[in-house]
Amino acid sequence: MSSVEKWFRVDGLEVDRLLSNWRWLCPPQMSLLARNVFGELFLQDESGSVFWLDTTVGKLNRVAISKADFLEMAKTSQKRQEWFAEHEAAAYANRGLVPSSTQCIGFAVPAVFAEGGAPDSAFVVDIYERVAFLGDLHQQLLGLPDSSKVRLRVGAPPPKS
Repeated sequence: MSSVEKWFRVDGLEVDRLLSNWRWLCPPQMSLLARNVFGELFLQDESGSVFWLDTTVGKLNRVAISKADFLEMAKTSQKRQEWFAEHEAAAYANRGLVPSSTQCIGFAVPAVFAEGGAPDSAFVVDIYERVAFLGDLHQQLLGLPDSSKVRLRVGAPPPKS
């Protein structure tokens, strides 16, 4: 099985659960087509367009007008690298970080931060936990200018008033 084929094996993943903390950005009716080693998701909307939910930077971008178009583009080495981070996935696999179908690679400090994404801080984590955490984080960062200083506090969210 090629590395790209691996990322299209998403039948066991629950899209509604993955997107629970991303509803502020994602339309309600999306199906999951693929994912990459970092828990970034490729989703199809009701009109057939394919979107890349870049959980690293908190953006949803249309990448193809149809599933067929997406699959065709995914065959190119440029798109395999851009979307599926093939070189990075291989480098992490060589270090023993090989996520299962329900896991992804995360970082001690999320890659959205200047200090984040350090290769030596990478670890394998449950994909649902990581994608939910990043959805919540990006929603909280929404509207802050780049290079803003933030303080992360890990724990239970404050009670809603």
